[in-house]
Amino acid sequence: MQHFRLSFFITVLCLTAAFWWGGMIGVFIAIILGILEVSLSFDNAVVNASVLKRMTERWQYYFLTWGILIAVFGMRLVFPVLIVSVATSLDFVSVAQMALEDPATYSQHLNSAHVQISAFGGMFLLMVFFSFILNDAKELHWLGRIEERVSALGKLKAIEIILALGLLLVIQNWLPLEIRLDALVAGISGLILFVIVDSLAALFEDEEQGELATEVVKKAGLMNFIYLEVLDASFSFDGVIGAFAITQDVVIIMLGLAIGAMFVRSLTVYLVNKGTLDEYVFLEHGAHYAIGVLAGIMLVSMRYHISEVVTGLVGAVLIALSVYSSIRYNKAEQLALNKKN
Repeated sequence: MQHFRLSFFITVLCLTAAFWWGGMIGVFIAIILGILEVSLSFDNAVVNASVLKRMTERWQYYFLTWGILIAVFGMRLVFPVLIVSVATSLDFVSVAQMALEDPATYSQHLNSAHVQISAFGGMFLLMVFFSFILNDAKELHWLGRIEERVSALGKLKAIEIILALGLLLVIQNWLPLEIRLDALVAGISGLILFVIVDSLAALFEDEEQGELATEVVKKAGLMNFIYLEVLDASFSFDGVIGAFAITQDVVIIMLGLAIGAMFVRSLTVYLVNKGTLDEYVFLEHGAHYAIGVLAGIMLVSMRYHISEVVTGLVGAVLIALSVYSSIRYNKAEQLALNKKN
């Protein structure tokens, strides 16, 4: 429970602010948004944990402190305002005032940028999925021979980029002509950002230890931190837009999503400290498959609306199946060990 103390404290603060701002209705909506955020982002927590366990305690602390401020105020409040500002050519302050004084218009502008948001986030998440599933060094395969053969494709240089770009080119042909260029530019931007962050992180992690060993560790930690924040942003896009289907009050939306984001952060650290990924060996697989599904849903949603409920259910089912498979695998391994002894 100690891993979630700060989350409960932040929840009390957010619900108090929600009551002051919107009364009991505000509190109720904030709770609903917090639960929705956690249910949609559990797979995010698992993937975050797989990255966080490679980071030093200092960078794990930064992830829980500065990282949560960036996640709540940056990605779930400031960044959507920035998107609307760019899309409408209005200055940032004017858009912020619009969000508070005319949330209906702000919501319309944010929804009008849905194609660019979905293309950018979808491509980034798709690269996260491909980088895992096409890793030929991966020894444990959830789907057996099928996954093993798919992973072997990772021996082909830049296969992830080829597949992602090919899929983007196919999907953009289904879009109305007037938004195809926006989708391509946003999608390619998401792919480029992933390649830059992932490449720099890999560069610093592979750096030979020497006189600059401490500096290398700092840089590697920084790049992993940036990677986690961009990953969180990609997950938060749909959550922010979907929240407007529940309420158009941006303050309540920020407070509700802040509660969810905080619990996701605490859950990430819990998974690392308890060694959950080592105990449930297929949990990381299930989370990445859920991310792959989410990426596909975001890309398809550029043309067809797909309910967030579908996203949450698919992710929950995949996570549950991966846990079940992990338990069966552990029992089989223990049985084989007992027979051997």
